[in-house]
Amino acid sequence: MPNTQRSGLTRFLRGYWVGPFVPFLAALAAFIVGAIILVALGINPIEAYKAMIEGALGSPNAIADTIVKATPLLFIGVGICVAFRGGMINIGGEGQMILGGLAATIAALAFPNWPSWVIIPFCLLLGFLAGAAWGYIPGALKAYLNVNEILTTIMLNAIAVQAMNYLLRGPLMDPLQLEQGSFIPQTARFSIATDLPRLVPTRLHAGILLAVLAAFLVWALLWRTTIGFRIRAVGLSKPAARRAGIRVNQYAVLAMVISGALAGLAGAVQVLGISHRMFTDGTATGFTGGAGFNGIVAALFGQLHPLGTIPAAFFFGAMIVGANQMQRTVQVSSSFITVLNGLLVIFVVSSELIRKRLSARREIMEMELAALSPKDEGKELEPT
Repeated sequence: MPNTQRSGLTRFLRGYWVGPFVPFLAALAAFIVGAIILVALGINPIEAYKAMIEGALGSPNAIADTIVKATPLLFIGVGICVAFRGGMINIGGEGQMILGGLAATIAALAFPNWPSWVIIPFCLLLGFLAGAAWGYIPGALKAYLNVNEILTTIMLNAIAVQAMNYLLRGPLMDPLQLEQGSFIPQTARFSIATDLPRLVPTRLHAGILLAVLAAFLVWALLWRTTIGFRIRAVGLSKPAARRAGIRVNQYAVLAMVISGALAGLAGAVQVLGISHRMFTDGTATGFTGGAGFNGIVAALFGQLHPLGTIPAAFFFGAMIVGANQMQRTVQVSSSFITVLNGLLVIFVVSSELIRKRLSARREIMEMELAALSPKDEGKELEPT
């Protein structure tokens, strides 16, 4: 192979392999900036990050807690991928997760004597449908009335929080709280039959299996079915999809419905697998733990791909769990993780520019290699 052709092929392969590692380079940059912030606070960044790793992965219980924390992030992150591929931006994961939790809670309290093999699937199904309904509203408003889905999902988050606060301080409040006069805004403990299978003595439950399964099913839906192809076509170009005969509005709404359904399923899994009751501190994060927004970050880090979101969710779950150990060890606020999340978003989103440039350069190199003829073997390629 001539030197010029070998040189072009080498540059092509280099560009091909660098692209997938861009998110990791972005994460490294975020941690470096975070280390600078820690130094400015008078804290040894090596000790801080070591404590974070030990808190997230240092023992079987720590690993189990990391997986538990990653479970709702994975559900919501995969849902974000679907919405994005359909040309929608779903910021309503918090509200959809709350509605899913409420639906599962109502079912669990209404049928306390049902056996596990009936009540658990029923609660999960209701949570799935409640999230889907909450996702349909902004999807339909965007598709048919061109109402900005970012605004509607944020407002629906607020409505979901207030609905939760009303129900847990009124109709769904634990009767024991009323008798004692403590009025803590939480429901009664569900029957044991509603508990998801758990790996004793840890908190690890079967919800993670459902989340991973959901990621693979969504991948198959988007890349192995006609429906998924149409959703992605709508996300890539609505005018082109419309000219191809695709019902653009219908598939855009469907993307939002699936996204909301997965977030609702996350809420149902949360109450059945962890808390075994619904509770609130007056805010969304009191129940969701911020999973609705952290799931967006996980999806971005996973390059908005369902399978890429799996390791991304575990990564962010480890960060959140490790933050507590870091707080105890080096006395840095656990909110430092919020700073790291923000830095990761900035660097990961910025890295998309690098990925696009690498992709464009790769295409140019492919064209150059394809156009190389025997009479050009002794000539050098023009620099790109």
